[in-house]
Amino acid sequence: MLSESQQGELLQLLVQRGLIKTEQAQHISSRAKQENKAAMAVIRAENLVYPEVLAQVIAEVIGVPYIDLQKTKVNDDALAEVSRKAITTYRFVPFNIREKSLLVAMESPDDFQAQEAVKFIARRKGLKPEIYLASAEGIDRALGGGAAARVEIGGALSEFSKEIEAVGEGGAKESKEIEKITEEAPVTKVVAVIIRHAIEGSASDIHIEPEEKNLRIRYRIDGKLHTTLTLPLKVHAAVISRIKILSSLKIDEQRLPQDGRFSVTVDGRAFDFRVSMMPTTFGEKAALRILDKSSQAPSFATLGLGGPMEKIFQQYLQSPHGIILISGPTGAGKSTSLFAALSSLNAPDVNIVTLEDPVEYEIEGINQTQIHPAIGLTFASGLRSLLRQDPDIIMVGEIRDKDTAELAVHASLTGHLVLSTIHTNDAIGAIPRLVDMGIDAFLLASSLRLVAAQRLVSRLCEHCRKEVMLSESLKEQITQELKGLPDEYFTEENQRAPRVLFESGGCPQCQETGVSGRMAIFEVVPISRKLRTAMNEKPDYDTLQSVARDEGAATMRQDGLLKALAGQVLYEDVMRATAEAEEETE
Repeated sequence: MLSESQQGELLQLLVQRGLIKTEQAQHISSRAKQENKAAMAVIRAENLVYPEVLAQVIAEVIGVPYIDLQKTKVNDDALAEVSRKAITTYRFVPFNIREKSLLVAMESPDDFQAQEAVKFIARRKGLKPEIYLASAEGIDRALGGGAAARVEIGGALSEFSKEIEAVGEGGAKESKEIEKITEEAPVTKVVAVIIRHAIEGSASDIHIEPEEKNLRIRYRIDGKLHTTLTLPLKVHAAVISRIKILSSLKIDEQRLPQDGRFSVTVDGRAFDFRVSMMPTTFGEKAALRILDKSSQAPSFATLGLGGPMEKIFQQYLQSPHGIILISGPTGAGKSTSLFAALSSLNAPDVNIVTLEDPVEYEIEGINQTQIHPAIGLTFASGLRSLLRQDPDIIMVGEIRDKDTAELAVHASLTGHLVLSTIHTNDAIGAIPRLVDMGIDAFLLASSLRLVAAQRLVSRLCEHCRKEVMLSESLKEQITQELKGLPDEYFTEENQRAPRVLFESGGCPQCQETGVSGRMAIFEVVPISRKLRTAMNEKPDYDTLQSVARDEGAATMRQDGLLKALAGQVLYEDVMRATAEAEEETE
């Protein structure tokens, strides 16, 4: 805690350096006195100064060196033998060892208890503590990073390394020994740390992959895989067996793929894990999909659906009956969009029922059912039963076959609104795909109300994005792509007359990645009278696509380019994500 004179010095330095205005300094001082808070607490609460800049100035005031942990690689040896409980309780991170000094970053270097804890740890290592100040955000990043996970796992590995090495090369005996080891604490801790750090890092998937000499752990974050841990190959069998035990899979079956699931609770939040085991050259690989059961379906605005497209989508969601389809590849966010739609339709006087694989979002007031093909509960059989549940709105996770498609059409023609997904490159492609499945074109024309398609692209970090002037050739190319789009789609001058694009170099706020999550780019095509006529006469892709464009429907690429010109996404990501769909159109 800064003394009163130090708080005054802090405000004075911030004003001198143009980081805050004199009026703001007076406001901070006044609020701090009224609420009995420290000046820096008010600054943080009102987000007046960038956290790392504020930390630098505070370090200068109290005479302690500053360290930016968001740009500093944490030394595993410095973190070793320090319990997670100690570093989270006292908010410090041992980040390096230099000669005979242990370099420690602290959020509050004047915290006496934290100082004593640091001194004790340093003495135990035979080192002298050297204190640095770091921002709260830097401490959080270091605690949640791969180094912390490596250290936690390293401690557990040392506990049972000898046990694993003692396991022989003998088939059934080896299997029994491995099973025994997986029931013990060390490997349980290793798997728990892998899972917890994936959740803390907002990963969507965990990949546990045996290689020739190591076991590689990768997390998928914002759509991209990142290698987070590399473990000794000798722990592979125990880790895989532990996951199999959690998922109720056969431990001794290593030649065939297996699928399972389990649930955990972390910090009061419930998570489901879908587990897939697959034999590879160097042993079984595990892929775990993470589903946050406590998360709520995002709004259309958060997803990236706005403007004329959102108006059209919302309008057709109010249809009393018919089919609304969302298409796209696996991982494009189709299910999330469906649940955003269901959340907007959810009301006490409406019976909404779903068939899912698995249930990804739990929404109060909606009757959700998970399919189990192994016991005969498929999308098709489940849909037959759902029709006897007096539904108003039905959501089917995916239309995969003729039976499901026929039942969806039947349900829509008998007065139900049906929402579902289908795997096609673009929106219009869903129509010939359903015809190929065996659905009569005239029935499809009568039941289909709207088809949409989407892809996920990285969202640019708002804190470090900057303008890049367009070359004349690129300006002409973008202008040509957007030609013919109705005026209502253009909301900014840079969209009407392209001048700049945007890029992000990376900053501490986005962990130097330049991106902050993902957003979807959309294509929304309502089934107009002309499209319905075309479906009846000649339901081939080229004819339908031509009619949709004449009707003014925007493509995914056009939606992506508008978002790129508005500084929301990266131009290159849009072109890459829409390349396949555009090839289909040409």
